[in-house]
Amino acid sequence: MNILEKIVSHKYKEVAERKELFPIKLLEQSIYFEAKPVSMKKYLLREDKSGIIAEIKRKSPSKGIINPSVSIERISIGYMQAGASALSILTDKTFFGGSNEDLMEARKYNYCPILRKDFIIDEYQIIEAKSIGADTILLIAACLDQKKLSGLAKFARKLNMEVLIEVHNQEEVTDAVLKSADILGVNNRNLENFKVNIEQSIKMSNFLPDEIVRVSESGIKDPENIFILKQYGYKGFLIGENFMKHHRPEKACADFITRLRHMQDNIKVVTE
Repeated sequence: MNILEKIVSHKYKEVAERKELFPIKLLEQSIYFEAKPVSMKKYLLREDKSGIIAEIKRKSPSKGIINPSVSIERISIGYMQAGASALSILTDKTFFGGSNEDLMEARKYNYCPILRKDFIIDEYQIIEAKSIGADTILLIAACLDQKKLSGLAKFARKLNMEVLIEVHNQEEVTDAVLKSADILGVNNRNLENFKVNIEQSIKMSNFLPDEIVRVSESGIKDPENIFILKQYGYKGFLIGENFMKHHRPEKACADFITRLRHMQDNIKVVTE
């Protein structure tokens, strides 16, 4: 059993427990449940933003503890002030050290698109995502068969939420995925050996339709990476570990975006 299979197996047990502890009727009473979600797709297409989806992640199965002293308030506000387009909040506790409370706290302090980063395998988790203030959910193609993926995406849309579908290879770019995705994410991490290479996004760009909003995930360490990925049609860039490994992730994000803007300004001067 690889790590993804292990996580999904645990997630089925976790969801069953949460259904008993927090019934759907209780979730629907949340102050966030009737709120209108903020469109991540629109924010990624805004010219005044960086396209960066800045992530808050305490730990991971491959790296262990990344940042044990996380202030959701400080980091999430700092990310947005730095010019990030959206937030990604890990809510899986067992493998990533996150929680629903992390996302709720980020929502409390920020009006921006927030992605619930988790392993969604049940409609219950989508209702839960809406109840904690998420605007967008993540569906991982490698975790779901085509029928279930389509069904979960349709259910999310009924709640007016957007769907970011994550793929890892050409085989996962199916008609069901393309029809179900508001945003398509390409994960540069090999799920078998956890090696990361942004060349995967470049390679995958050949199999993605031009009209779909595409996001490159993992392994983005330098503003130059973003400049290159933009040439292959990418509008979004999910960055977590590269910021979170610093004592002040929000400052690392601000420095990164400043360098990115300087690079873009210099290119404009040269081309003009």
